[in-house]
Amino acid sequence: MIKKRIMMVCEAFGGGVFTYVSQLCNDLIDDFDVYLAYSLRPQTPKNYKDFIDSRVNLIEMKHVGVKALTSLKNDIAAIKELHQIEKNIKPHVIHLHSSVAGGLGRLIYNGKNNTVVYTPHGYAHILMGPGKKSLLYKTVEKILGNRAITLTCCESEDEEAKKFSKRTVYVETGVNLEDLSASLDDIESVRNEKFTVFTLGRACVQKQPQLFNRIAELVPEAHFIWIGSGELENELTAPNLEVTGWKPRKEALAMAKGADAFVLCSLGEAIAMSLIENMYIKKLIFVSNTMGNKSVIRDGVNGYICERAEDYAKKIKAAMKRFPEELPERAYQDVLEVYNTEAMKKKYVEFYRSLTKETRIRDTK
Repeated sequence: MIKKRIMMVCEAFGGGVFTYVSQLCNDLIDDFDVYLAYSLRPQTPKNYKDFIDSRVNLIEMKHVGVKALTSLKNDIAAIKELHQIEKNIKPHVIHLHSSVAGGLGRLIYNGKNNTVVYTPHGYAHILMGPGKKSLLYKTVEKILGNRAITLTCCESEDEEAKKFSKRTVYVETGVNLEDLSASLDDIESVRNEKFTVFTLGRACVQKQPQLFNRIAELVPEAHFIWIGSGELENELTAPNLEVTGWKPRKEALAMAKGADAFVLCSLGEAIAMSLIENMYIKKLIFVSNTMGNKSVIRDGVNGYICERAEDYAKKIKAAMKRFPEELPERAYQDVLEVYNTEAMKKKYVEFYRSLTKETRIRDTK
């Protein structure tokens, strides 16, 4: 029996999107013929092929990359490349990942011979904060929203998707528990004398380093750590705040294991892999009341949702006096039940099967 063909298009092949897409391809390969059209970025792991099942058909895109949407010449080259890839593969489903691939793909592919799916991985107009560029991205979503099924990573992102698209669905992002558990088994915790609060990521507008810094200032008796670096790391100036720069995964996990609490005070997320991983490690979680975060964390049940720096500070100080053991335990159980790749795989396979049943395409292979 010939398998149905799924074509992933991923320009933003780095960070959490890389983890998500590579895992998704691996999960689907037993049930579908999977093609991955990708662009290399500085953030793409050098050994990226080691993370992807050898049965996945890899296609490196040359024009749909960092120069996409920067000039008419580049855009024409990117459009031709995407058309040619579709022509060669004749996919039953085209799944576009993130803003650039989602913008070009929804503009190019009309869905006459296949079903087009778009996953924003966190809407750009929310992640980058207010501004002209943010308004542009939001306008693009309004124009192209109904040219694909919008598949998001959680309920609150789906609520945003419904503002632009009449066809939406969501499947919760998950981590690979077997791989994460194996990684953690061989790692010794970095011990700290003081109550330690940390976060992980690029110091950029989305992650709100100025807010994290303010929280640290309000809780001088605790030790704060930012694992990572970025263009806004100069805003991390509190005397009790340590900026480590980027660390190898093993070192970052060792620091996470030794910390007491994890803060994710971002403007918005799809679902952050770092959030799910730290729920699994049984850290006490503090998040902003934004897209993505509020779908995963239930205030006072499996973590805390905060609005202002003062809210984070008040709850951190309370935890320093009496640590709420039941919250990290509930967060851990949520990962075992919902936010893992086994649960994610089952939902995705069912979703794609429903699409390929609807697709009327002549198989020429």
